[in-house]
Amino acid sequence: MTEAIDALEEAFGSGVLPVSPLRSHVSTGDGDLLLMPSTGAAGAGVKLVTVNRSNPGRGLPLIHAVYVLFERGTLEPLAVIDGGALTSLRTGAVSGLATRHLADPAVSRLVIFGAGVQANSHLEAMCAVRPIAEVRIVGRSIDRTDALIERAGRMGLVASAAGPEAASWADIVCTCTTSSEPLFDGESLKEGAHVNAVGAYTPDTRELDEHAVARGRVVVETREAALTEAGDLMMAIAAGSFRAEDIVADLSEVVRGETVRASPRDITIFKSVGVGFEDLSVARAAFDRLRA
Repeated sequence: MTEAIDALEEAFGSGVLPVSPLRSHVSTGDGDLLLMPSTGAAGAGVKLVTVNRSNPGRGLPLIHAVYVLFERGTLEPLAVIDGGALTSLRTGAVSGLATRHLADPAVSRLVIFGAGVQANSHLEAMCAVRPIAEVRIVGRSIDRTDALIERAGRMGLVASAAGPEAASWADIVCTCTTSSEPLFDGESLKEGAHVNAVGAYTPDTRELDEHAVARGRVVVETREAALTEAGDLMMAIAAGSFRAEDIVADLSEVVRGETVRASPRDITIFKSVGVGFEDLSVARAAFDRLRA
């Protein structure tokens, strides 16, 4: 996880981001097919993702994906990578990168909404960048929540199940769900908290209400992607509680030293929708590590 975070820090801080067109959505009748290409110094790659919301009821993952990595220069194929595993790693890693730069260095109390793949990834990522001592899990599935609590315990953390009110206790909140509605009252966030909102990636879904967004110092991956796909922000804009120009910085600006937190009492929010060059950067780092 730390190596993935470092690879993303290098990519976001490079000054020249890889080319990453907005993801394409194709309806299949059974769900969605998403295409996420990118090209840059790391080479070229494309992630093909399918999303079928009835799959969890069948005991299958919500998302299936593959990633194809091509060499820079020659464009010869280098690897076909499990896209689900890659997505889990890079999403946790980009939240880890944001948390590395935005959260108070001494924070120790974490709340995770969700108990699936991304919740597990974010537990690992938050522990990689901050001295987390206690975690509370807000999950719908008792079995998955218990499994994540058990994993956190093996990592040496004090872990327990909780309800949405846990957001008011947390130093760091990670929202890793498939919810289309806000998960907690944004007014309840405590001063100085940091939020990573990663689950919603369409204009009509959100995990944060307009109160949370209005209170936060908001950072995004890129403004173009956020203002096209981030329902958390777009719905707050429609409600009149947020403006596009209220985005304080993108993650590249943060990595290069932009100040976001003007006061220790400020709430920071990192809103992620996932962009193709993140997959490319982490895929390339993984390939190079295995080849070494």
